Amino acid sequence: MNGFSLRDPEVICAITAAGLCVGGVIVWAVTRKRPTEEELERMRREQLVKTGRIMDGTILDTSELEDDGSGKSGLRLILYKYEIAGVTYECSQDVTHLKDYVNIHETRLSFPCSVRYEPRCPSNSIVVAETWSGLRDTANSVPIHPTHLAVRKARATPQLHG
Repeated sequence: MNGFSLRDPEVICAITAAGLCVGGVIVWAVTRKRPTEEELERMRREQLVKTGRIMDGTILDTSELEDDGSGKSGLRLILYKYEIAGVTYECSQDVTHLKDYVNIHETRLSFPCSVRYEPRCPSNSIVVAETWSGLRDTANSVPIHPTHLAVRKARATPQLHG
């Protein structure tokens, strides 16, 4: 009779190996470093910069919420809207951690902007990231190079010859 015995050395080794594998997975799951909310948001912005489509939008407002007394700086938001396939999306982006890249006090309201959005989920969008900005300094969608402005002014100014 060929039976199964828990005293067989091969069975003991197999059970021990399986136990060690399960224990290793449990230890890894408990001790692994989970990304913080800030890291998850940064990764979301990076992904949208890499793969997101660009659409024209409009800056609606900026908002700065006061400090809640916990020592953290206030929350800074940019509110914007854009339209895709007849659906208007009104969104806000928390730019508190992007203060080195955008100053909400200098953001022009009711100005056009570029919005990066995820095609499969159009409500997932941004107007500014660490490596990209959809905020504009002028109402023109195509920025005019300063040297071109100087040439235009020189042509428009009548020359007086004495």
